[in-house]
Amino acid sequence: MIRAIVPAAGQGKRLNTQEPGMPKVMQKACGRPLLETVLGQLDFIDKKDIYIVVGYRKEKVTEYFGSCYNYVVQSEQLGTGHAVMVCEPRFRDFSGTVLVTFGDMPLFRREVMKAMCKFHEENKADCTLLTAENPELHMWARIIRDSQGNFQRIVEGKDCTPEQAAIKELFSGVLVFDSKKLFEVLPHVDKNNVQHEYYLTEVPELMAKKGYKVLTYMTDDGDDLRGVNTAEDLVICEEVMRRRKMEQ
Repeated sequence: MIRAIVPAAGQGKRLNTQEPGMPKVMQKACGRPLLETVLGQLDFIDKKDIYIVVGYRKEKVTEYFGSCYNYVVQSEQLGTGHAVMVCEPRFRDFSGTVLVTFGDMPLFRREVMKAMCKFHEENKADCTLLTAENPELHMWARIIRDSQGNFQRIVEGKDCTPEQAAIKELFSGVLVFDSKKLFEVLPHVDKNNVQHEYYLTEVPELMAKKGYKVLTYMTDDGDDLRGVNTAEDLVICEEVMRRRKMEQ
């Protein structure tokens, strides 16, 4: 059984170009809220098994999408790890697969996420990370592997050494977890970083150190990785969405 967690609590201060005061995920790309596109790509998961993490102007999200979905309130936005942490009480009795994707990243395709979940389950992984190559995304996080090629950790683009910056395999932000292992490890994430936030990206590294099975699944289209943080990002995402529609 698969559940999904979709962090969607942010304000998007750098993006308020359309409707000021709207949550970031309710800003529109190609005429639809970003979150609507994301949820459309998750239609292989039952709506009752999708948990949307809301925060800033949460009523705008809940009123638009209605009661079909589950909503979890993140009162303070303390990072991606914290967004998943607030879901823990709703997952205590769940022992299946959890897909974590983001409400401001509309380019992840349905077939990729579905195939990734299948790969995760068939390989009995504890964590699977979606990766890709895209030479245009210089500041994206890199996948660091050990000498045997096994996953070791994720390094944020801004923290990369020159050698790490040359790594082509980028981390997308999308992850699949064994639910029990996720919520076992998540409390061990700290916020000893510049932003003082809990980063979900620390969980795969902590799992690898514990000897849990951490795998990667590579998507063939590096544009899947693009999210929306600025007005420029929004324009690029719309261009990709239109191109894909034409190709179909």
